Order: sequence, then structure tokens, then C-alpha cells
Amino acid sequence: MKGQEWYQQETVVEDYEDKRFSRGGGRLTDRLEKEAVLDGLEPVDGKRVLEIACGTGRFTVMLAECGADITGLDISEPMLQEGREKAQRAGVADTVEFMRGDAARLPFPDDHFDVVYGIRFFHLMDTPEEYLAEMCRVSSEQVFFDTYNRYSGRSLYNWALPMGSRLYSRSEVESLLSGAGLELAGERHEFVVPFGLYRKLPGGVAGAFRALERTIQRTPLGDPLASISYWNARVA
Repeated sequence: MKGQEWYQQETVVEDYEDKRFSRGGGRLTDRLEKEAVLDGLEPVDGKRVLEIACGTGRFTVMLAECGADITGLDISEPMLQEGREKAQRAGVADTVEFMRGDAARLPFPDDHFDVVYGIRFFHLMDTPEEYLAEMCRVSSEQVFFDTYNRYSGRSLYNWALPMGSRLYSRSEVESLLSGAGLELAGERHEFVVPFGLYRKLPGGVAGAFRALERTIQRTPLGDPLASISYWNARVA
């Protein structure tokens, strides 16, 4: 997994969300990502849900607030501790469990969860087949994840990233789903402008870019140019 050593450092939490999601374009991308997750997973009330690579619990806590009985799994103990504190502040600590673990070897029996999902995860994976197969194994109903798209603005942005990202074509995603025993049930395509660039923009500028994106997304070029795709799959 790319960036694994950095991700587990004690200092990783100090400015993780502050740099990415707390101001300007970062706040916008945070809202849009949460909308995409809610759109793909709702209703979650009463469901047993697993989030892999949960980080600081941005989505974990949100879904707990929507009524999910949710477990967040991550390799970084500092990230998990931040998630626990976030759940405590939100008043949902009783319905959230944060645990350290390896997403390639999930410590759960088959069909243990109704829903399994992972966001901002597959771009770091060297062997995505292993991880998707494990997600499918422990889910009885639904698997949801996102990918960075090969034929998009992300390909131009990608070279500048310190640890790079794995990019996927649609045919690669379809092959992954088939190999894991999953059937595609829905999809959503977002961010013509890669959200890494959004984070560097003031709120007003980011809002203007978003308005332009929405115009593009209403055309036939919208989906092909999107830098991120969210895939909603059902267990076959």
C-alpha cells in the first residue's frame, strides 16, 4: 500500500483534516464526498456497516448519526483515536466501533455486515483484487467504493503527487467487480477538476469551478471527464 508508513506516523492527524477539509475548496469537497456516500448507501438506519480505511471517521460518524451500527477499520492508530474522539463529540460513540486492522485480511466472518464501503482507498492499492474480494466476503448485500479515473484530469494531476495514485479505466473496474463476484448496481461520477486542486482554492473560486463543473456534467462529456467515480455494487 502506497504511503503506509507516513499514514501511521503519530503526527499524521495533527493537520490532516485542517489541510484538506476545513476551509475554502476543502469544505466544498468534503460536502460533495459526503453527499456521494449518502446517495450510494442510504438508507443505513439499523444496518450493520463496515468502513475500511476509515481514517479520522469523517464518513463513519456521519453514518452513525444516520442510524447505522458501524465499524471503522484502519491501519493508523492515531487516525482511529481521532475518530473515537469525533464520535464522542457527536454523541454516537455507542453505535461506532473503531478498530485497527488490515483490509486485506478482515477479521470478520463471511456475510457479517449488510454494507461494506471504502472511500479514498483503492487509489493506494497495489493489489486491489485482494481487497475487493475481502470486502465482498464479509458483506451480505452491498459493496461501495470509489476510484480515480485513468482518462480524466486526474491523469495530468497524478504525476505531481508525492506517492502517486492508481488510476482505473471503466473496463478495469468491471473486471474487478466480476472477479469479486459483484454486480454493478449504480454509479456516480464527480470532479472534473481533481479535488486535490479544489483544496487549494478560496471558497468563492471553488464555488465558481463547481458551477462550471455542473454545466459540463449535464453534457455527454460530463461522466467521461470526471476524475472520481463511485461504484455501487451488490453481492451476486
